[in-house]
Amino acid sequence: MSDSDLLNENQINKDLETAISAISKAQNLDQLREVKISVVGDKSPLARANQALGKLPGEQRAQFGKMIGTARAKVNDAFLNKQSELEIKRDNQVLATEWVDVTVPMQQGLKGGLHPLTILTNEICDLFTNIGYQVAEGPELEAEWLNFDALNIPADHPARTMQDTFFVNPRESKLVLRTHTSPVQARTMLTSKPPIYVICPGRTYRADELDATHTPVFNQVEGLVIDEGITMADLKGTLDYFAKSIFGGEVKTRLRPSYFPFTEPSAEVDFFLNGRWIEWGGCGMVNTKVLDVCGIDSKKYTGFAFGMGLERTLMVKHGIDDLHDIVEGDVRFTRFFGVGRK
Repeated sequence: MSDSDLLNENQINKDLETAISAISKAQNLDQLREVKISVVGDKSPLARANQALGKLPGEQRAQFGKMIGTARAKVNDAFLNKQSELEIKRDNQVLATEWVDVTVPMQQGLKGGLHPLTILTNEICDLFTNIGYQVAEGPELEAEWLNFDALNIPADHPARTMQDTFFVNPRESKLVLRTHTSPVQARTMLTSKPPIYVICPGRTYRADELDATHTPVFNQVEGLVIDEGITMADLKGTLDYFAKSIFGGEVKTRLRPSYFPFTEPSAEVDFFLNGRWIEWGGCGMVNTKVLDVCGIDSKKYTGFAFGMGLERTLMVKHGIDDLHDIVEGDVRFTRFFGVGRK
């Protein structure tokens, strides 16, 4: 179509009607976008007529310019109205077909939970609080005197070397990362009067390399009883109760003579499980020197103490072969204990 044909009043009105008709017939936004190119775009008849205005004399240019401008404005208004109409239609369709039932339970992700060592610690604390014990705790950064001297561990004892103990700089601070939870027992005896029945769980530190059975950071639980008339028989009965509660009612325990500066006499405690004897921990009657240092009348009171590694207890209880599984946080391991389940 030539420029003279485009710049004709009848043709302009016809192009306007064609454009508005095409816009009104669009059924969705995709169709409307295609119509826009043909009736609103730079190659549409009205756009081409507007481009041809420059070839007209001044009076005609103004006359047809106003006519074309009015027609293009009507097309733009029709387009915007149709676009708004189709957007509302689209949104209503989405709401009708893609609605979400908020009453349906959502699919939850992996659940968190307590670490197996924490579960075991809580179980042991419950066992002993049920029979009248109290849970006692203390600082992990401990005074050297409480970690060693108060427990009758002499200055030349191998445990007091830097190969076995983490000392805190400066060395003159006399502070160590506690090597056992026994300082909690000393603190209890220094601040409490008998009778004393406490269970002492906690994290401890020793200069070991991490391997299948050792770790430089490990957990212990220790028990302490100070009262009148306490004997080794009471210790054996308590250990029987402890072992049967953790490993099952068929478990048997035995005591083997040993030596610990904190206790006298001292013993190693083993338990019989799955056809074999398994070493569990140390125990004995509280040394009278320790009672005296802590201000307890050793002529009136006696007591016993015991201590076990929680990692070892957990490994035996659940058949774990490698200590790495406990300390590395692999969800494939902790899922067995309820951590990381859906």
